Amino acid sequence: MIYSLYILNKAGTLIYQNDYGPTEKLSHNAYIRLGSTFHSLHAIASNLSPAGSSSGIELIETETFKLQCFQTHTGTKFYIIADPNHPNLDETLQSIYELYTDYVLKNPFYEIEMSIRCDLFDYKLQRLLGD
Repeated sequence: MIYSLYILNKAGTLIYQNDYGPTEKLSHNAYIRLGSTFHSLHAIASNLSPAGSSSGIELIETETFKLQCFQTHTGTKFYIIADPNHPNLDETLQSIYELYTDYVLKNPFYEIEMSIRCDLFDYKLQRLLGD
């Protein structure tokens, strides 16, 4: 089960967030803080990596949840919080990215790096993640 989806622009600003599972609803400011905290940790991890050129945090696993991140070449980050037993989060993130490119980036009214307000994108995500 997918609990939440977050999309951050390259500056670390939360541009999309939605809950899909039985999660506690937070305030808008709390969601913004979570997004910026993850962006900061992602940047720190990429700088401190002993492997040299690291892309940052890709996966965090705990007993109660799994957080997986997908970063595009332009720096946009998609991350999902899911049940720890949820399979194929890589494929799910790739499907979300395809929906993002089809319904957000190709939308003539969407301004790059701004909050995502697209009903068709929401609908397609609900069909993908809400089941």
